[in-house]
Amino acid sequence: MKSILLATTLFSFGAAMTVVAAGVNYHLLNTIPVGGDGGWDYLSVDSGAQRLYVSHASKVVVIDLAKDAVVGEITNTPGVHGVALAPELNRGLVTCGRENKAALVDLKTLATLSKTDTGANPDGMLYEPGHQEFYTFNGRGESATVIDAKSGKVVATIPLGGKPEFAVADSTAGLVFNNLEDKSELVAIDTAKHTVANRWPIAPGEEASGLAFDEKNHHLFLGCGNKVMAMVDSTTGKVLATVPIGDGVDANAFDPGTQLAFASCGDGTVTVAKADGHKLTVVQTLTTEKGARTMTIDPATHKIYLASGKFSAPAAGQRRGKMEPGSFKILVYGME
Repeated sequence: MKSILLATTLFSFGAAMTVVAAGVNYHLLNTIPVGGDGGWDYLSVDSGAQRLYVSHASKVVVIDLAKDAVVGEITNTPGVHGVALAPELNRGLVTCGRENKAALVDLKTLATLSKTDTGANPDGMLYEPGHQEFYTFNGRGESATVIDAKSGKVVATIPLGGKPEFAVADSTAGLVFNNLEDKSELVAIDTAKHTVANRWPIAPGEEASGLAFDEKNHHLFLGCGNKVMAMVDSTTGKVLATVPIGDGVDANAFDPGTQLAFASCGDGTVTVAKADGHKLTVVQTLTTEKGARTMTIDPATHKIYLASGKFSAPAAGQRRGKMEPGSFKILVYGME
C-alpha cells in the first residue's frame, strides 16, 4: 500500500456526499484526534476487542472503538505499514519496512515479543487462520514471507514475480490472494504448499492496490489505479463487473452484512457499491478529505474508518503541501 508521508494536495472537504440509491447514506459520525507528526498507511479492526490499529509514523496507534479514543501504542517499528491480527492467539504482526523485518506483538500488552527477517521492504500483511500463519508481502523483494504465528519463525519464502500490494485469505479454499500492482495481475497462493497456484490478469483493471473479499459468494473486489473497482470470481479469476471510482485508490473493504463494497481514494472520495449476484452498482459516492486513501471496516457496526490529516497548500513549483503538526486524525463514517 502506498504509504502517505505527505499525501497529495491538501484541502479538507468535510463530509458532503452524493447518494445515488435509496437506503445507503454513509455520513461522518465522528473525528478521532490522534495528533503527532508523520504519515500513515494500513488500518486494521479487531471487532471482538473493539480496537482499531492505525500505522502512524514509526508506530501503531491503538484506538478503543467503544470510546473513540487512543488507548495505547506499539512502538519500535521503523517504516511501519500496518498490523495483521490473530485475536485467537493474542498475536499481531507488524511490518517494519525500514528494517526488512516483521515484529510479533502481544495484543494485550502491545509489547514486541520478537522480530523476524523478511524480504526487502515488507509492506502488506495478512493472518491466515487455517494454518495459523502470518504473511508479509515484500515490495522490493517481490515475495511473500510466511511466518508461524505462535513461534514467530519463518516457514517459507514465496517468489511472486512482481510488486505485491494488499492481500486477503480464503482459508476454506486454502488460498491467499494478492495483487501484483506492477504486473496488473492477481495471484492465488496455495497455503498448504506455499506456492503460487494461479496468476490471473485483471483487465480492464490496471495496477490494483486495495483488495477485499466476499467469502460467501467467492467475490474479490480490487481497487485499480485506472479508476475502476473490479469484482473478480475467486474460483476462476474472471472479472465479472467493474464500476468507476475516484483517483488514487489505495484500499478496499467489503461488508458481508450489507453486501456493500468500498474503495477509498486519495482524491477525497469513497465509492460505495452494491454487490448483487454478478452485478456491481454504485450506490453512493462519499466525499471525505483529500489524501484519505486508506480505510478499514468494522463489519459488526458497518462503520468505516479513514486516516487523514490537515495539509497546507503546495508551494510554487511543488505538487504536495506539508502536513500540519499534530493534525493526524481518524474519520468515522456510518449509516446511523
